[in-house]
Amino acid sequence: MTDDITLSKAEVEAGIVRCDACPVLCRIRPGRAGACDRYTNDAGTLVRVDPLVLLERSEAPRVPFAQGDEAWDGTLGRGAFVTGIGATTTYPDYKPAPFIVASRADDIDMVTVVTEGIFSYCGVKVKIDTDRFLGPEQAAVRVKGEQVGHVTTAEYGSQMLSLGGVRHLTGGSKKEGVATCDALLALCNREPVALAIDEGATVVVQAGRAPIVNNAREARMRVGCGSAAIGMFAPQWHGHVDEVIVVDDHITGVLSEHQGGRFLDMKAAGIRVRGRKSTPGRYFQVAEPGLGWGGTDVKDPLEIIDRIDPLVAWPGLKLLMVSTTGEHAAWYVLDDALKPVEADMPAAVRKVVERIAENCEPALCTVMFMAGAGGSLRAGVTENPVRLTRSVKDALTRVTCGGAPAYIWPGGGITLMVDVTRMPEKSFGYVPTPALVAPIEFTLRRDDYVALGGYADRAVALQDVLKSSKLETRAWPVSPAAGG
Repeated sequence: MTDDITLSKAEVEAGIVRCDACPVLCRIRPGRAGACDRYTNDAGTLVRVDPLVLLERSEAPRVPFAQGDEAWDGTLGRGAFVTGIGATTTYPDYKPAPFIVASRADDIDMVTVVTEGIFSYCGVKVKIDTDRFLGPEQAAVRVKGEQVGHVTTAEYGSQMLSLGGVRHLTGGSKKEGVATCDALLALCNREPVALAIDEGATVVVQAGRAPIVNNAREARMRVGCGSAAIGMFAPQWHGHVDEVIVVDDHITGVLSEHQGGRFLDMKAAGIRVRGRKSTPGRYFQVAEPGLGWGGTDVKDPLEIIDRIDPLVAWPGLKLLMVSTTGEHAAWYVLDDALKPVEADMPAAVRKVVERIAENCEPALCTVMFMAGAGGSLRAGVTENPVRLTRSVKDALTRVTCGGAPAYIWPGGGITLMVDVTRMPEKSFGYVPTPALVAPIEFTLRRDDYVALGGYADRAVALQDVLKSSKLETRAWPVSPAAGG
């Protein structure tokens, strides 16, 4: 009888090796891989399957090469950087990180501690550029029926989701944890994931791509709220219209009442919209959220008109109704009974509607990986983990994930956030605990590393790392969302 760690005599004789890269402790037969597909048994030796990824600033990505490739002489271009991708994991980190790389930059001795962290405390924040109603705040977000997160507060022109986190990964059923881990892994590796939101829409999210809401691909992020659109385009409408109503789920704008209209000395039009008036020309709650005009449930814009004042309005009054993306627009002229009658839109007005669309940025999905780099991961960097935390907070240590800059949240711990489109493709893996595996690098001056109690005596020269490892070089990624 053996415990969970010790191999039996029969297992040893069969050439089985035990992987200690995570708490699962897979027993791997010769020629087979562990549960995560990251480690294999190569003739009795535990081997990391994927190569160590090196980023290099160059005109074009270099081709992959393996250890012993005689065509490569070890010469590195400017800006070469060893990432944690393929570095292997040292869980639990009672031992130093897999790579502690010594290098020299601008005549300063530097150290980069490179590892793949196992993150149970992780998730993603998803920004979806759309006015469409995806679901009420706090609504459950599901994958294959399992809740993997929730809708959070909307931002300016975007809907926001919070997915993952330790409660969904480990606090629910095994099925929920697996569904959450699978969804996070796919999202972080820039793959499409279909999400279903309770009391809302279905949406396909893929980092750096336009969202697909209820099977319709989004094209534009709104130019601003209805009031903002009035402020931006009022002078261009002046002289061509008597009234403009910009329909918006949040703040609907009415030109003649708005400060923009007053600045232009526009005559009051007497068209009152539904909803709660905030300040002049700004109305809240004109309709329910939805997939129609301006993120509302409105299909016919005239629905939001509460009344037309016969003492103020006049026959022939020219009315433009438009959404915050310019996707929806209609032109009306009041008849003798002061009823809006749809008519052909004048070219000058159409031009401004098209300008609204022109000023809308392309709709994209942004996926931000968020994790706590705590626990024993820090012990792989220094024997006194709190010193690493303090060094990061003091900006002595730079934290990157696969070479991409990570934002470190203020307050306790090393809580980081990184745009996955700035990381190399397929940067993420998983372990079936379940948890994500992500590259992380800590770079600092050598003397600062010594001061925080780091394993400076374990540092090896960059060239030695490259000679002893299976490698792959890639160009630094260019983010479609960040533009570089």
